[in-house]
Amino acid sequence: SQECLEPPMSSYRLSHLDLLEAEGVRIIREVAAEFDNPVMLYSVGKDSAVMLRLARKAFAPGRIPFPLLHVDTDYKFREIIAFRDRHCREIGVDLRVHRNEEAIANKTNPWGLGTSSCCGLLKTQALLSALKEGGYDAAFGGARRDEERSRAKERVYSHRDEHGRWDPKNQRPELWSLYNSHLRQGENMRVFPLSNWTELDIWFYIRREDIPIVPMYYAKEREMVVRGQQLIPTEGEFELREGEKVETVMSRFRTLGCWPCTGAVRSNAVTIDEIISELMDSTISERSTRIIDHDRDGSMELKK
Repeated sequence: SQECLEPPMSSYRLSHLDLLEAEGVRIIREVAAEFDNPVMLYSVGKDSAVMLRLARKAFAPGRIPFPLLHVDTDYKFREIIAFRDRHCREIGVDLRVHRNEEAIANKTNPWGLGTSSCCGLLKTQALLSALKEGGYDAAFGGARRDEERSRAKERVYSHRDEHGRWDPKNQRPELWSLYNSHLRQGENMRVFPLSNWTELDIWFYIRREDIPIVPMYYAKEREMVVRGQQLIPTEGEFELREGEKVETVMSRFRTLGCWPCTGAVRSNAVTIDEIISELMDSTISERSTRIIDHDRDGSMELKK
């Protein structure tokens, strides 16, 4: 009968997280197929953790066919470095660490140069040098469009010229999620598989997939310098201003960077469920704790 010839209606539905995951996996596979020498930038933060999980899923049961690159500024939290080495060893990935040794030897620091200049030398120049030395033509990054104004302008395939510069007015259209991977000699592409994710999406996915993360994201009593609304960690040598003192504060980190430029938030969230509940009531951006972003208006875009 006609009824037997018609396929049954499928009740299969993808959840919001399933759709984001499928998009990320497709982007990662597409880059691996289109580019000659891709690399994944690994900051060790929560977004990098999700991006790494997507990469492992994209090529399972095989190994990830490209290395991970961590730019070490010499100001990373000790917990970040310890977690990085342990986790990468456990999952068996090719981790490569790059530092701007000349800038580090010259004692580059955010107090003397300002956070933007320091970041430019220890992060941006170190990254450009690493990409050039490695001959990488595509670099995965964990940036999301909801993080900051300049990142909202990024395409999934974000073109960089032969000098590593990003021109937001000269990005390629991505209609119907079609990506243009053409590069001229010396150019490279930054690729952002998490572009359409939000901070809450990241945490819901970490909970669902049981992804290991740096313990600094969970609240505990930590020694902090309270400066106005900022909680500044005392990871290394730190110059106190007049009237300041080190206090013990129940706090956690929403975003992780170099310790002189990354603040914590007051929090009692010691589980992922409590973090999610806390974020659902928050009206403050996670990057409000990044001191570097307060240097001047649009500092992230100028740095890029």
